[in-house]
Amino acid sequence: MHMNYYQSIDKIKGLVLDIDGVLTDNRILITEAGEFLRSMNVRDGYAIKRAQQLGLKIGVISGGRSIGTKKRMDILQVQDVYLGVEDKLPVLKELLQLWNLKESEIAYMGDDLLDIQCIEYVGLGTCPKDAVKEVHGVSDFISEFNGGEGCVRDIIEKILQAQGKW
Repeated sequence: MHMNYYQSIDKIKGLVLDIDGVLTDNRILITEAGEFLRSMNVRDGYAIKRAQQLGLKIGVISGGRSIGTKKRMDILQVQDVYLGVEDKLPVLKELLQLWNLKESEIAYMGDDLLDIQCIEYVGLGTCPKDAVKEVHGVSDFISEFNGGEGCVRDIIEKILQAQGKW
């Protein structure tokens, strides 16, 4: 059961993100060689690095398996990256054990049906502005920014501002 946004945001110690539709704009470019390309927002990346420096744990759980995505997470020093995950909730529960945190101390940002269980499970369920309507319906916070266009920075800023760290 969720507390409201204002009651829960200052208790958040970890943020778990989906990739496609959250860190990216949901588009995949396909090269002539058949490679898939995604773009990510640099400001989201900066916020992820800063958040980690300020003590907020960051993790990623994605159904995608992109090598480029893994490289980007390595550059951002995100250590807990789970790719190719079809059932995200068991992985999220494992991550909570690894971090030694309760679900009430976790925020999750997702954009599609596969994310709903995780959004409902954590203390602060969030989504980008352009998430599907079913995700909007279960989210505690809907960013004013679309996926890949600053929604991750938005929630990170709000969490850290509520804690007096940003």
